[in-house]
Amino acid sequence: MTTQETRELLGDRFIPKPHFSLVRHAIVDAPVEQTYAAARAIDLTEIHSGLATAAGWLRELPARWQSRRAGPPRRPTRLTLDDLDAGTDWALLGEHPGSEFALGVAGKFWRPVIAWRRVEPDDFAAFSEPGYGKLVITFGVRPYGAHRSLLTLDTRVLLSDPPSWLKFRRYWRVASPFALVVHAALLRTIAQDARRRALDAYRREDG
Repeated sequence: MTTQETRELLGDRFIPKPHFSLVRHAIVDAPVEQTYAAARAIDLTEIHSGLATAAGWLRELPARWQSRRAGPPRRPTRLTLDDLDAGTDWALLGEHPGSEFALGVAGKFWRPVIAWRRVEPDDFAAFSEPGYGKLVITFGVRPYGAHRSLLTLDTRVLLSDPPSWLKFRRYWRVASPFALVVHAALLRTIAQDARRRALDAYRREDG
């Protein structure tokens, strides 16, 4: 009998016991290499699901109202995960190249205008400032047979104290259906790009 080493999930490293979680899977008609590349290179400005777009627009309304005198907020023409890490409060917490990576942020997510808080990877697991929650999203890719992949989105939330937990629970009742739609849009977009990459690779090999 052979044993296979089990690598620690990044979600378990940063939020091993979440208060709230949402996990979605998709079987992708592309090998792991192309599926992981598609996930790692995703451009968030290309996520255009009707309800997901509406949910994002509604979530931005308070910030838009606050900044109405300064004119409409600038919309990025490109927003990759590396762009998030470099220019926003989100941090790329860790990566198992070729199989999994994780993004995280702290914040008061239940507020009409979210109070975001960047927490660096080395400090993320221990961060527990009262009044905040921590959010981790991991993208995982694993083989599913010889030529397909299992793509997983794992979202975990941990609150720092009971009052924050109560506030987030009320918020989550409303937000979780929209989160499901966003997950589905992300999975669909990554799967489409992965299939395109796999087809391009096949054509190069065949030609």
